[in-house]
Amino acid sequence: MAAATILVADDDELLVGLLEHRLSAKGYNVISASDGVSALERIRAEMPDLVVLDAMMPALDGFAVLSRIKSDDEIRDIPVIMLTALSGQSDIVTALDKGAADYLVKPFLPEELLRRITRSLPAAEDT
Repeated sequence: MAAATILVADDDELLVGLLEHRLSAKGYNVISASDGVSALERIRAEMPDLVVLDAMMPALDGFAVLSRIKSDDEIRDIPVIMLTALSGQSDIVTALDKGAADYLVKPFLPEELLRRITRSLPAAEDT
């Protein structure tokens, strides 16, 4: 069975590096994007198994990216975990209403994110 591929979309290079390291150590394939437009391009090109998405990014914010993912029949079933500094109730509810599988506020516990990723990934299928 192939390892799951996770796209990390965040403009914070240090955070992306940390997540790439932690996720790779757990056996995931990790790809990244530093803005919303490139995140959508990578999602369509690479078809990751899950997306970790920041809300505040250049070019296209995470809420717009989430809306586009969930309105596109080809990629709508990819789970999205929002990982952002936005902690307001309206931000959380908006993301969940738009189809986010989960929402985690920065600063965060890396182990908690790993557990949420495991829970949100589609069940393994025989390939």
